[in-house]
Amino acid sequence: MEFIKEILDFFLHLDKHLQAMILDYGMFVYAILFLIVFVETGLVVMPFLPGDSLLFAAGSFAALGSLNLTYLILLLFVAAVLGDTVNYYIGKNLGLKVLKWKIGNRQLVKQEYIDKTHEFYEKHGPKAIIIARFVPIVRTFAPFVAGIGEMEYRKFAIYNVAGGAIWVVGLTLLGYWFGNMEIVRKNFEIVIFGIIGISVLPIIIGYFTESKKAKS
Repeated sequence: MEFIKEILDFFLHLDKHLQAMILDYGMFVYAILFLIVFVETGLVVMPFLPGDSLLFAAGSFAALGSLNLTYLILLLFVAAVLGDTVNYYIGKNLGLKVLKWKIGNRQLVKQEYIDKTHEFYEKHGPKAIIIARFVPIVRTFAPFVAGIGEMEYRKFAIYNVAGGAIWVVGLTLLGYWFGNMEIVRKNFEIVIFGIIGISVLPIIIGYFTESKKAKS
């Protein structure tokens, strides 16, 4: 419970924690930010790290001159792309083995489910990889599932790079341009929840759209 409270506090007061890290670690803060983004996107067991808000907050400190905007964008772009790549290969090389484990004579997951996952990513994969970048938790699982579904790596790589660029550049520049406005700094927690709300909006819209189609 204490661990969850600490994570939540770090998440909601990211601006203050990031400022403390810059003061305490200096140039090493770039390595810390790189590691956070890489772990969130690269390890399927770490979906709770604050990717969107971290990029926004880092951009706001770049505007103050505490961080170099060019270094920040390049490093975090590499971290995002590398993280998704590692996650993809974990899903491809280990995910299928886990899914094919058997209990007695029965497969843990039916082969038809694996086949459907493969078909889904062949049909919708590119769009899903890019959209998932902006959705907390989902962005951690998307490359893993793409690997399990055996999505062609060349196709995955193209949209991985595109999605990573749009995500990192977009949110970092958003923080750079607006993060230091007085109203934003005084209401940082509300802004964070707003970013999360906007992030999950495509899923909500997609859900109701599909529900409407199913009913009709």
